Amino acid sequence: DREGEAISWHIAEILKNKKLVKDKILKRVVFHEITKSAVEEAIASPRDISMPLVNAQQARRALDYLVGFNLSPLLWKKIRRGLSAGRVQSPALRLIVERELEIEAFKSQEYWTIHLESRKHQQAFGAKLVLLDGQKVEQFSITNHDQQQEVVGKLLIASAGKTTVSRVEKKQKSRSPAAPFTTSTLQQEAVRKLGFTTSRAMRIAQQLYEGIDVGGGTVGLITYMRTDSFSLATEAVMQIRDYIKKTFDADYLPKSPIMYKTKAKNAQEAHEAIRPTDITRTPASVRAFLTDEQFKLYEMIWKRALACQMTQAKFDAVSVDLSIGTDANLFRATGQTMVFPGFIAVYMEGIDDEEEENESKLPVLETGEVLDVSKIFGDQHFTEPPPRYSEASLVKVLEEYGIGRPSTYASIISTLQDREYVLLDKKRFTPTDVGRVVNKFLTQHFTRYVDYDFTANLENELDEIAEGGRDWIPVLDEFWQGFNQQVKDKANIDRADMTHELTGEDCPKCGKPLSKRLGKYGMFIGCTGYPACDYIRNTNEGQAPAEPKLIGADATSGKDILLLNGPYGPYLQLGMPVEGEKKKPKRVSIPKDIPLADVDMTVAQKLIDLPRDLGQHPETGKKIVANIGRFGPYVNHDGKFKSIPKSDSVFDIDLTRAIELLAQANSGPAPIKELGEHPTAGGAIAVYSGRYGPYVQHGKIRATLSKSQEPESLTLEEALELIAAKAAKETPAKKTTAKKAPAKKAVASKTAAKKPVAKKTATKTAVKKTAASKSTKAASK
Repeated sequence: DREGEAISWHIAEILKNKKLVKDKILKRVVFHEITKSAVEEAIASPRDISMPLVNAQQARRALDYLVGFNLSPLLWKKIRRGLSAGRVQSPALRLIVERELEIEAFKSQEYWTIHLESRKHQQAFGAKLVLLDGQKVEQFSITNHDQQQEVVGKLLIASAGKTTVSRVEKKQKSRSPAAPFTTSTLQQEAVRKLGFTTSRAMRIAQQLYEGIDVGGGTVGLITYMRTDSFSLATEAVMQIRDYIKKTFDADYLPKSPIMYKTKAKNAQEAHEAIRPTDITRTPASVRAFLTDEQFKLYEMIWKRALACQMTQAKFDAVSVDLSIGTDANLFRATGQTMVFPGFIAVYMEGIDDEEEENESKLPVLETGEVLDVSKIFGDQHFTEPPPRYSEASLVKVLEEYGIGRPSTYASIISTLQDREYVLLDKKRFTPTDVGRVVNKFLTQHFTRYVDYDFTANLENELDEIAEGGRDWIPVLDEFWQGFNQQVKDKANIDRADMTHELTGEDCPKCGKPLSKRLGKYGMFIGCTGYPACDYIRNTNEGQAPAEPKLIGADATSGKDILLLNGPYGPYLQLGMPVEGEKKKPKRVSIPKDIPLADVDMTVAQKLIDLPRDLGQHPETGKKIVANIGRFGPYVNHDGKFKSIPKSDSVFDIDLTRAIELLAQANSGPAPIKELGEHPTAGGAIAVYSGRYGPYVQHGKIRATLSKSQEPESLTLEEALELIAAKAAKETPAKKTTAKKAPAKKAVASKTAAKKPVAKKTATKTAVKKTAASKSTKAASK
């Protein structure tokens, strides 16, 4: 809204300066959806341009320029050229770096939980120990194998094979629907549910907002997608409620409309929440007019808007205590059953870091009932570090801190990646060496300006300007006085202080101290005596230890899992060799795509448990296994191997997916997207994933997609253009060869003598093609 207001003001100023307005009165027309009725209503009720909103936009732009134009050149001098700092991007980088430092400092702790298994009428169920000898069982009450064995033994003796139901508590729980989408929640959910990036989600949302031809002309399918508001227009709410009334049973419609309040800091509620412009325009009714990505996003927005006005989901929850011997030893079982789906019938919100839900359906139990104990056992666990930020969780925390605006989150994330401050690996952000050094510089020397509260408070001041409560010039002046002085004070910082860090070691070549420093390709260890001494080596980070390192105890055998380094790289070993035994300990190589820093007990246990038996093939009855080999993860069935693609995991792949992969082994690669038949030549046209990127294929013609083209959104028309262009390039080469061949035959019948010439010609052509491709690559860089 601020940017829109500023655009209107600039246009008005240009018209006035060119004396095109004369005595006409200028007004601003505002609408939040591109539909005929919305545009007509806006034109019927124009308003004056809001100068407070214009001033807030001017202030924001000026602040961003002041920070970026002054800090970025300082980074070029003190670290390296091409770097940048920003009022919002730098606190976002700090979040990612600080999370990584937390992970690195994290020390995993072992703990055990004790479980009981019982059954009633052939229905098995489990319970967890919550009280031992009258004391509450905490997370670290039992911390090793021996301790859990002692507890299990004691409880087995006390139980004598029986347990008594000492308490049964039943209650009804309910779950409310999520609010309709704001920009932030739309981005988060598109990342979680659809696998989009934030920038991709916003790009597709823009297309839906601007309009799609759905048969009766172009119409905007959703309201404006840059909004902080959870509220919906009264007319929209009534239309949604009317649709629910007509489509669902009466139980799905609340007695009164559900109202939502914005929780985020610095929220601007000039626009309503993101919703379909017409709820009766169902996803199925517009499917034929949308690309796959447009359809997925529209369907998600439509379902969320519909669900937000539906009744709560209802659950029957049961909590049961089982005593062993006396009430001083209690196990607790919980169960939950959905009795009415409510809004869940339409839409269920996703979450970032899914926690295990141990709740299940319990048999009907009564207080005082005595049951047989099937078994009592211990379960080993290790505490885990906080997870790295995903795009969704980063957007969420930025909004919680009040850093920036949801409409800018996608560009902030893109900038961090473009500057190579962070890498997105397995959909999680890790800071690069450059990102760490830049963050260190800013947090040490410009602490106030990358402080989360400072950035959020600045947003509050911009809000006050937008509301007309403050003048924008004094706010800028106040900021500039302190900031400008600090930039001047830091101009003489020694570059080495930022890019070098003493390791505490001496150089083996000259004896001078060694330092960890930032080079062109990342961090390395070098001698402080450079250039007189040129000793350098890689950092030890990411390399396996010289001596065996204990990771933890194997859950099955109880043996130690050790991390070692061998001639072919790092590997895990189950226990140490035993003298006199011929059988060697089990060893598993660590795949190259798993960083050693990530090899904690959870990962180590998964690797040691390989190969995984997935089950029997339905046609042959022979087993299928998943394992990691010399060339990466694979599935094996009856001597037939198939690589597991990166989109799947050797640790999680199931029998159904393995059968699909094995079926593809003889049938060639499966297309990413089938586009249809060639309109004139016939034959299928489809998009495939190749070694050098996605490509479209028709018959023997393959045309590579450009970097700007998304495989999932490619249309048949675009594919036909690519294929035609590729065919046109290949046709002249064939004609030239055909013309030269008869000339050679006409000279003489010395075919054998002429063959080498033909070979040379072919070789030259190939060289030219290679050179051309190199030129293209260079130009694209």
